[in-house]
Amino acid sequence: MPKLELHYQSSLARTGKEYREIHEWIDEPGAKYERHDLGRVLEFARMWSDKYGEEGAQEYLRHLQDDVEARFNHLVEDMQKSLNDNLAYFGCLTTANPGAKK
Repeated sequence: MPKLELHYQSSLARTGKEYREIHEWIDEPGAKYERHDLGRVLEFARMWSDKYGEEGAQEYLRHLQDDVEARFNHLVEDMQKSLNDNLAYFGCLTTANPGAKK
């Protein structure tokens, strides 16, 4: 997942504000999994909307979106590596790694 500094920079570029409180809250150690719970998105978005208006809720949602994309991309990379390793193991080197020798 993106580091806090990247979340601050993204918010700053979009809104002119870093929204540090939102980003630090959502990534707080010990509460991170609870605060990334997609089943509680409406509850937490409402909380930030009450404090910062619609823009605050949007920044909370963008943080979640950025984290989901980062996790998914990491998962895809891991799966591709595993697939390549298995193809190489079974002698399909040209499929797993087009530059590899047969």
